[in-house]
Amino acid sequence: MRMISLVFLVAVIVTPDRVKAQADQVLTGPSPSWVEVSEPVPVPADAAGTVFMRRSDLIVHLEDEGQHTYLGQRMKLLHPQALAAGNLSITWNPAAGAPVVHMLRIYRDGEEIDVLADTSFEVLRREEQLEQAILTGNLTAVLRVPDLRVGDELEWAFTSPSHDPTLADNDFGFLMFGPAPPPGRYRVSLRWEEGQEPTTQLTEDLAGFEERGPASLTLSVENPEMLAPPPDAPPRYSWQRIVEYSDFASWSAVSQRFDALFDVASQLSETSPVREEATRIASAHSGDLERAQAALELVQQQVRYIYVGLDGGNYEPATADETWQRRYGDCKGKSALLMALLNELGIDAELVLVNNAGGDDGADARLPNPALFDHILVRADIGGSTYWMDPTLPAVIEPGLTPFLPYRWVLPLSENGASLEQIRHEPFALPQEIGLIEIDARAGFQQPARRINTSVTRGFAGLNQYALLSAMTPSQLTNTFRSSLTGQGTWDEIESVTYRYDRQTQASILTIVGSGPVDWDDRGDGRYRFALPGGGFSPPPRRQRSDGSDADTPFYTARNYSCYVTTVRVPEETDVTNWSFNSMFDTMMFGKIYYRVMERRDDGTIRMIRGSRVEVEEIAPERAHRDNGRLDNFDNSMAWIFYDPDRSFPLRGRFPSVPATYEIDWSGSDVPCLPADVLQSD
Repeated sequence: MRMISLVFLVAVIVTPDRVKAQADQVLTGPSPSWVEVSEPVPVPADAAGTVFMRRSDLIVHLEDEGQHTYLGQRMKLLHPQALAAGNLSITWNPAAGAPVVHMLRIYRDGEEIDVLADTSFEVLRREEQLEQAILTGNLTAVLRVPDLRVGDELEWAFTSPSHDPTLADNDFGFLMFGPAPPPGRYRVSLRWEEGQEPTTQLTEDLAGFEERGPASLTLSVENPEMLAPPPDAPPRYSWQRIVEYSDFASWSAVSQRFDALFDVASQLSETSPVREEATRIASAHSGDLERAQAALELVQQQVRYIYVGLDGGNYEPATADETWQRRYGDCKGKSALLMALLNELGIDAELVLVNNAGGDDGADARLPNPALFDHILVRADIGGSTYWMDPTLPAVIEPGLTPFLPYRWVLPLSENGASLEQIRHEPFALPQEIGLIEIDARAGFQQPARRINTSVTRGFAGLNQYALLSAMTPSQLTNTFRSSLTGQGTWDEIESVTYRYDRQTQASILTIVGSGPVDWDDRGDGRYRFALPGGGFSPPPRRQRSDGSDADTPFYTARNYSCYVTTVRVPEETDVTNWSFNSMFDTMMFGKIYYRVMERRDDGTIRMIRGSRVEVEEIAPERAHRDNGRLDNFDNSMAWIFYDPDRSFPLRGRFPSVPATYEIDWSGSDVPCLPADVLQSD
């Protein structure tokens, strides 16, 4: 009776104004009137696994003020690992309101234990990802359920605001069951007040489970089977057991809404110091491309990147003046600042929503939903060409004719609205990874060889290397690698380490010079052989699926392009004609080129290039079946060189010329890592 009175009292106290005032706390109170929970299903006698979910109710309620999410669960703990379910947490944006916990109980041997009678949630004030320069503004409350035991039933429920404050008048999101939930009863429901009905869309695997009411959509599933996407399928096939909802009429409406936000954010005050920066750039540079580069570099270098989601800033950008004044900003603030500069310079530019996490495959089949994008950047029309600019990247990344990351779908922002735009994927024009190894073994088989190892790395891996190594002094760089590599098998001694970043080809270039042993395989009678580093190919995996399943689903290989180049200077005591090498090959399997070529030169060198590149990301099952039949003939041998003092090996046939590691600039834009006919067609 006392508990009922307490709940009633809380229900009276928790008014909207009170919730807003206490948005940084976890409140307690009864469930909202729109919550209808499912009946707990009995625990079967043969229940196995970690937990059995007697009920799990997920309800999203749409109203004028935004949307709220209810989660209620009752589970039977069957295994010691299930005790981790007692580590409860709630994360919310206080700008949208406060979460309300409705119950937290333990059922044990017919007894009902009210955990909240003696325990409460603790609100963590520290930003969870502060060390990663991320200020979300979200709060997290945690509670460790005390005295939780195997065999207990744990039941808890809470409601939390789940809308972004900036877009509170728009409803959008996802409901999902997950690929492998524990056995039990699950129900997800979307409910709305009058005038708030959104467009909904279900994945095919939920067909037949839905129940529609006048103002609701509910899906109930018991003991859902484990669900996995087809093996080796494109990323869009991982979109499973999902309910989408959105009240945006089109992607054009999303584009218009965000354009209005950024139009305000990119406006400068009359006395803005950003105007002075634009004037300085215009005076120092003559062409639009040079001015755009200077503006981009200013934002990249002088405004540090910090994700800012404070006070409802997840979708709302800080203004250009605010970002410049505090000299930090997230992608929204930095992009608004760059747009302000370009506007002042008279350069035609637009903002573009993108997905940096790679989750944009299949975006054209989704409902219009801002949550499908996690990043924004700028692109400008200069001299009839489109240049992409990301102000959150280091200044070594200049305006480019293609985006730095391989996006599939993007959404330009426009006052009149714009549609989704597809970015066609082409094979990488330059290797994303090059390994160059020069082994100077002229001193003899028994002596250490001088080595020069150079790595050329592009993409985010190259940028990460740049962030790590570019700040080091030359002595720090050499000493760091000397201490970590010396005596590790490859290196006896490190003489020098140098590093540079090539802005033109966006290549991170690290060179290590030293000496170390060569792993000659002594075959007796003065004969030796050596497997060239980087020369072997592992056979690709077989591409097949269960009979009758996913017959039309293409097979997928993510884009990549790698190249390894090895040059060996053979011992001076030997005659170069006594040296030979094994196979060379040039083939394509499952849409990927495998290429290796070797050459012996009269200057006492043996050279090798081994390259591979994905030409086609998606191949039809028929093509995969055909290539499966060719796997037995795949040459997965290592790249061997052989020395036999009693044999002379004449060179037969015409082989491609193989430049040594030191003869061309392998970080440049013209490297022979693939067959000549392929490179000529690029």
